[in-house]
Amino acid sequence: MADEVVLLDFWASPFAMRAKLALLEKGIKHECKPQDLLNKGPLLLQTNPVHKKIPVLIHNGKSICESLIIVRYIDEVWNHVSPLLPSDPYQRSQALFWADYVEKYIYDLGKRVYIGQEDQVEVKEKLIQCLKTLETELGDKLHFGGDSIGFVDVALLPFTSWFYTYETSGNFSIQESCPKLIAWVQRCQEKPSVSMALPHPHKIYDFYLQFKKELGVK
Repeated sequence: MADEVVLLDFWASPFAMRAKLALLEKGIKHECKPQDLLNKGPLLLQTNPVHKKIPVLIHNGKSICESLIIVRYIDEVWNHVSPLLPSDPYQRSQALFWADYVEKYIYDLGKRVYIGQEDQVEVKEKLIQCLKTLETELGDKLHFGGDSIGFVDVALLPFTSWFYTYETSGNFSIQESCPKLIAWVQRCQEKPSVSMALPHPHKIYDFYLQFKKELGVK
């Protein structure tokens, strides 16, 4: 009997993109069910009653929530295909550390840049510093996972779809400060799994402008 895999998602959410990227990277057949985040439906509320957020992975009727937990679950269940986490305990601990670093800083700082309601010089400097730290960790490797996409790549890549929105809103350039990181983004975009999971940055920016308009934010 084939696995039934359903992903409750929203196309512009970097957290949902993580789950979708992991599924695509491993070639797992799945169905995406887009959710209305302003009018949450019964399936989302039933499968994630605590946080009531996407993404939710429903695997053979059982729900898994929180994006990094979902990615790790996918990696463990389908561990025979394109493993994302290293088998070595120390290397695995390092991958989990850097994914946690992405989780703690990148979304929050990026959001603070495009909302623009505080000292932009300071928040942009903090964001760039975090990205430089990640660039240092990447080093001369093709990917954070080495020769292939790994757990940290899946954790960070979805936010790169929002880089153009950060840059345009904050009037700065990530590439100027982090050229190796942008080269990594470009390498990853050549992979079908990445190009399918991540929307074009201009589409994200158009969504952001429309969202601001609907909220009446200038």
